[in-house]
Amino acid sequence: MSFKADLRTVNVTRYITPLREGGSLPAVADADDGFKYVIKFRGAGHGVKALIADLIGAEVARVLGFKVPELVFAQLDEAFGRTEADEEIQDLLKGSQGLNLGLHFLSSAINFDPVVTQVENKLASKIVWLDAFLTNIDRTFRNTNMLIWNKEVWLIDHGAALYFHHSWTNWEKTAQTPFPFIKDHVLLPQASDLTTVDVEFKKILTSDVLQKIVNLIPLEWLDWEGYTETPEEIRTVYFNFLHTRLNYSNLFIKEAQHAREALI
Repeated sequence: MSFKADLRTVNVTRYITPLREGGSLPAVADADDGFKYVIKFRGAGHGVKALIADLIGAEVARVLGFKVPELVFAQLDEAFGRTEADEEIQDLLKGSQGLNLGLHFLSSAINFDPVVTQVENKLASKIVWLDAFLTNIDRTFRNTNMLIWNKEVWLIDHGAALYFHHSWTNWEKTAQTPFPFIKDHVLLPQASDLTTVDVEFKKILTSDVLQKIVNLIPLEWLDWEGYTETPEEIRTVYFNFLHTRLNYSNLFIKEAQHAREALI
C-alpha cells in the first residue's frame, strides 16, 4: 500500500454537534473544503497524546490495508467558538486553538454490532494483531470503535492506543509487553490466523514505513511542557517503541492465542 507523506490541513468553519459517547468530547464540524469531519480536540482529556495515538494508529492501520476514514489536520483559529453557548464546549474550543485531528465523517455509517455482524477469521485476526501491536485497550464489546459503512468494516478512534506515553517511563519494557488486555478484544474469538497475519504484517511495516508514519506527527504536538526531551527526541521514542514492539511480536501473538484458547 502506498504511503502519503503528509496529511491535508483544513480550517474548521462551523461546530455542528458534540459526540457525547466519546470521553474526550469529539464533535462533528464543517471545514473549509466543504466536507464534514469528526474533530478530536487537543484541549480535551489526554490532550495531544490522544491525537498522536489516533494519528499513528490510523495510519498504521491504513498502511496494513484496513478501511480507515481519511485523517486531516484541523486548524482552529483564536476566534472560533466564542459564540458557543455551552461553557464546557467553549472552554474545550478555547483550549484547542491550533492544529487538531479530523476524521472524515462517514455519513449514514452505523456502529459495529458483534451480535449482528460476523467478521471472517482472517479480518478478525488482522484487527486483533493491529490492536495488540498498538497496545490499544479500547476495541471491546463495550466500545467496538468500528463502523459499518457501505457494507464494510471501518476502524475508528485509536486514541487509547500507545498508553505508554501517558507515564513516559521505561518505554522499552512496555514495548515488550505481551499485552494481557487483548483478552477483552471484541474479535478475539474469531482470530484464528494470527501467526499468518504476523508474517504478512511484519513484511509491510518496515523501518522506513514506521519512520514515515511517526514523521507525520506535527512538531507542535511534540512540545510537551515539563519534559526534558526535545520534540525530535520524543518523536524518536515513538519510532523506537513501534520498532521494538514489532521485533517482539511473538510475545503479543502468544498472549492473544492463549487468551483465545481460554475463551473457546
